[in-house]
Amino acid sequence: MKATDGVGTAGAGPVRTDTVRAALRRPGRAAGLALACHPGPAAAVTALACALALGCGLGGARTALVSAAVLTGQLSVGWCNDAYDAGRDARAGRRGKPAADGTVGVGTVWAAAAGALALCAALSLACGVLAGTVHLCAVAAAWLYNLRLKATALSWLPYAVAFAALPAAVALTLPGGPWPRWWTVTAGALLGLAAHLADTLPDIEADRAAGIRGLPHLLGRTGTRLALPLPLLGATAVLALGPPGQPDIRGAVALALAGVAALAGPVLGRRWRKAALAGAVAVAAVDLALLLTRGAGAAS
Repeated sequence: MKATDGVGTAGAGPVRTDTVRAALRRPGRAAGLALACHPGPAAAVTALACALALGCGLGGARTALVSAAVLTGQLSVGWCNDAYDAGRDARAGRRGKPAADGTVGVGTVWAAAAGALALCAALSLACGVLAGTVHLCAVAAAWLYNLRLKATALSWLPYAVAFAALPAAVALTLPGGPWPRWWTVTAGALLGLAAHLADTLPDIEADRAAGIRGLPHLLGRTGTRLALPLPLLGATAVLALGPPGQPDIRGAVALALAGVAALAGPVLGRRWRKAALAGAVAVAAVDLALLLTRGAGAAS
């Protein structure tokens, strides 16, 4: 009688325990597709867009529209990333990559990315032609990073463009489509550069082994760690000193808090691989609070 209890099969020997455990831990197809969209960054960027929209004075319906457009754009970018990198992730044995471990088919992930992108285009243009075009340029920059620029010295550029475009698109959604304040766009670009450095820092060696030569990989781990505080502090300084009038206590406090977070992240990175990214997120939170207290709307 053949064994059918999952421990072994006739003539095939026992099934490896680690293989069984891995199979039990593997998420289902729907959960795998959700994991493949990079839910953390997608939620964070969507929350940022929602906060900016509320800070600009958009009503609930318009804020929901902006948030939906940003969310679908982020979903498309995340799925594109995992689908395109599936082969490389599989060869590297990276965990938490459903398209690479077979939890969900690569074709399914590509289809999800295309569907999310189409929905993003419709929702973005519903915010206004100019606002929608700016947001779609940000999404296009992120796709270009996934498909081409990630492995080049221009890897920082899509991040800077996308993060700068986000406050611009939100401001342009206001009635009349007024142009955003220059310091919000500049701070966004600097935060985008910092996000790229912080997000890449923990995986520099593994990425180099896979042939990726983006800006952080050219700088190296030490160079990236030393460079990271510069755009973080630069973004806060622009928000604190950029608006007309004399700098106030809010700007000084923001600069102090951002300085601590920006420097602590790279220092603690020796013990916690995600410390630099956590520090960048903390600085972004400080900058968002400063921006909202000063007014996140468009230029008058």
